[in-house]
Amino acid sequence: MTDAPGRFQVKTTAESHFSWVRTRLSVERTLMSWVRTSVSLIGFGFTIVQFFERLPRMPGVAPAMLPEAPRYLGLALIGAGVLSIIVSGLQYRWMLSYLRTGDFEPIAGVAQSRIQTPIYFITIVVILIGLFAFGAVLFRAV
Repeated sequence: MTDAPGRFQVKTTAESHFSWVRTRLSVERTLMSWVRTSVSLIGFGFTIVQFFERLPRMPGVAPAMLPEAPRYLGLALIGAGVLSIIVSGLQYRWMLSYLRTGDFEPIAGVAQSRIQTPIYFITIVVILIGLFAFGAVLFRAV
């Protein structure tokens, strides 16, 4: 793949513009799927830690052979959730930049301005929540 001019013909028509819009919305849906998956990983990791932290306090429950294993598993899941949403957010930003410049600029029909979309804001919020959950689990008093 080269970035040589004329790599493909761009025809500025309503059809090509709406194809661009569909692609743009597809990128948005992909990020929303990643946000959903990341929230699930972060929530599940935090839940595992909380559940197994309270389990020994229940009557009739034997002590765990590896009492720190759920904490490490929870940290791994929370870390995977945070890492996946960071990578998907960067990929989303790169893809939007690609769709708004170069060969696609004539059919995009948008001015060169900052990318303003609610899902990007939600992505940043979930990253912060995930980092807080990771820190809470990592630095909790034993």
